Amino acid sequence: MDFGIKGKWGLVCAGSKGLGRACAESLAEEGVNVVIVARGVEALAETSEHIRSNTNVEVRTVAADITTSEGREEALDACPGELDILINNAGGPPAGDFRDFEVTDWEKALQANMLTPIELIKTVLDGMIERKFGRIVNITSAAVKAPIPILGLSNGARAGLTGFIAGLSRQTPMHNVTINNILPGAFATETMNGRMAAMAKQSDQSIEDVAKSRLKAIPAGRFGEPKEFGQLCAYICSAQASYITGHNFLIDGGVYNGTL
Repeated sequence: MDFGIKGKWGLVCAGSKGLGRACAESLAEEGVNVVIVARGVEALAETSEHIRSNTNVEVRTVAADITTSEGREEALDACPGELDILINNAGGPPAGDFRDFEVTDWEKALQANMLTPIELIKTVLDGMIERKFGRIVNITSAAVKAPIPILGLSNGARAGLTGFIAGLSRQTPMHNVTINNILPGAFATETMNGRMAAMAKQSDQSIEDVAKSRLKAIPAGRFGEPKEFGQLCAYICSAQASYITGHNFLIDGGVYNGTL
């Protein structure tokens, strides 16, 4: 299927590793030129070279912290005048007992996982509306649907973003601009490994035992592959997905045991 987005431009936040990288790669495979922003210079270089060697798209990289106003300005300056696709993504805040969190911890979580996406959307949305095409995808977490006790910072910040998107996303589809969220479960990424290490420390178990326990809870019997996530993201950004907005796409191997 031709997704109808060849030649368009996309900005992928935290796009050098993990799920962000998977989104950048899948979009590039559909012919989308990508601007990838992340903090690590080496990872950016490796990712951009991989995409260039496997596709014919233009790849631009920005080494910056997207959660800062300076980082957002650098990322947007690297984009052409017409940005068609925005993938909001940022590393999740640390796990832990909420009793140990300070106000500064909450402020950092809100800045990274709620306020930064909103600021980027505010900057690009009107241009998308004017040009009658736009796809915005926010990478949040399965914890929005089923909160995880040790991820209180993430639960709160990402749920706040979800509520904001629920209202905004109904104001844009008549202009062929859609806004959706993808809620990942357990995927084979560095982020998941870090969370399992935190869970192991808190529960006085080995990482291997934590991994086995998590696998038992996944009906699919395995962790997700980033490529699967990226392909879902690419479809949501496609021309064919113009009738989909304001939805939370849960991709967790069947863990969430509910009808809604």
